[in-house]
Amino acid sequence: MTILKQGLKKAADSVSQDEEMEDLLERSLEYMKAGYPIHFTGPSGVGKTSLAIALAKRRKKPVMLIHGNHEMGNKDLIGDFTGYTSKKLVDNYVRSVYKREENVTQNWRDGRLLEAVKHGYTLVYDEFTRSRAETNNIFLSILEEGILPLYETKQTEPFVRVHPEFAVIFTSNPEEYAGVYKTQDALLDRLVTIFIGHRNVEREASIINEKVPALAEEDANAIAELTATLRQQCKGSNGPSIRSGLMIAKLAARQDIAIDGEDERFKQLCLDVLTDPMSRCIEADEPLQAARQLIEDTCMNMKKEEQRSDEDEQ
Repeated sequence: MTILKQGLKKAADSVSQDEEMEDLLERSLEYMKAGYPIHFTGPSGVGKTSLAIALAKRRKKPVMLIHGNHEMGNKDLIGDFTGYTSKKLVDNYVRSVYKREENVTQNWRDGRLLEAVKHGYTLVYDEFTRSRAETNNIFLSILEEGILPLYETKQTEPFVRVHPEFAVIFTSNPEEYAGVYKTQDALLDRLVTIFIGHRNVEREASIINEKVPALAEEDANAIAELTATLRQQCKGSNGPSIRSGLMIAKLAARQDIAIDGEDERFKQLCLDVLTDPMSRCIEADEPLQAARQLIEDTCMNMKKEEQRSDEDEQ
């Protein structure tokens, strides 16, 4: 549990608190106080999970984290029997009388959802659309009737009433992402869905500068411009995220690589980090080759922009 708390704290602290994010968190907290679940959706790498955990911590209640996956079922959410406990009593106090009693009981373990519902935790259901719709149907009863049905559990009670302090925050990627299931409208209608997009170039540059203080401000700006320019070549809202920019910044600072579009080490670093996300988001007959060419061209253009800027200052 200590490791989990440390992980949640680290994720919450990773949310860069600018005015826009602060306003979003405050609005979302008010919606939750009114009894409405929050759903953060958007492309990978924009910080939805960190944002959800930061919001959950503001409720000042214990936080339970669940990650969606296609194999998840009711037993994972509600709980299951984990084995048997056997108790045996042998009474031979009177030598002529021998008495033996044996009692066997099943051991039950609460699932994370059941534990959160019973004790009023804040549940963060990360990437919930990676679970099947039939698995997520259980949330309809929780959000509408205020009960958690104990399906197929052989419990004496057919359901558990939802604790009044219980709240849930969902996160998801758009439906065009691989491994994502379509969500039932009945569930989405009960959520306040907020789209989280990529930050603008200036904000991404300030995040890179904040996370990698060893990097000069103009270098952080150059990396943010690079990833943003490449993102414009992608379909939809896919493409390199702030994570890619941070990777480049941290590795360049660690290896003392110049943030220079003509520097061969820098170009190779960009190719290593950016080729995969670019090849997955562009439409081309040979996406891998096209991605590499786009990255090399963008690096060269980055150097030309630096030269124009120097000339303008002179």
